[in-house]
Amino acid sequence: MDLGSRRIGVAITDPTGTIASPVEVVQRSGSVEHDHRTLIALADEWEAGIIVVGLPLSLDGSVGPAARGVLDEIELLRSVAPIPVDTVDERLSTVVAQRHLREMGVDNRKARKVVDKLAAAVLLQAWLEQGRDEGGSVATDERGPDDGWSDD
Repeated sequence: MDLGSRRIGVAITDPTGTIASPVEVVQRSGSVEHDHRTLIALADEWEAGIIVVGLPLSLDGSVGPAARGVLDEIELLRSVAPIPVDTVDERLSTVVAQRHLREMGVDNRKARKVVDKLAAAVLLQAWLEQGRDEGGSVATDERGPDDGWSDD
C-alpha cells in the first residue's frame, strides 16, 4: 500500500509472491480509522497474509517528516490489523510509476487516476524481490517500526 495524504494505492501479488499487480486507489475519507477498516477489508477480500506499506524515506535514506508520519499511521494500522504490517523503502516509487505511464503514452489526466496503485505495485515488487534476495522466499515477518532505518 502506498499511503498518500489524499489517496492510498493498493496492489497485490500472485499466490507465488512473484509479481505485484496494481488493484485500486482508495480515496482518503478524512477518518484514519475508516480508511484502515477499508484497507483491512481489502486485505481480507484478497486473502492477504501481510500488509506491506511504502515508507517514504528521504533521498539520503533518513526518516524525515513524511516517513515519520507514515510510521505513526503504520503503528495505528498495526494495532487493528489482524495480519502483520511490514514496510518497504518507497523512495522514487511514484517517479518510477509516472515514468512507466509516460512511456506507455498515458495522458496526465488518466495517469493521476492510476499512478497511486501503480506506485503501490512498484513498492510491493521491490519488497517481494528483497525477500527473495535475503533468503530465497518471500519474507513474511513483522519487522516493527524500527526496520533498520534510523534518523542518523
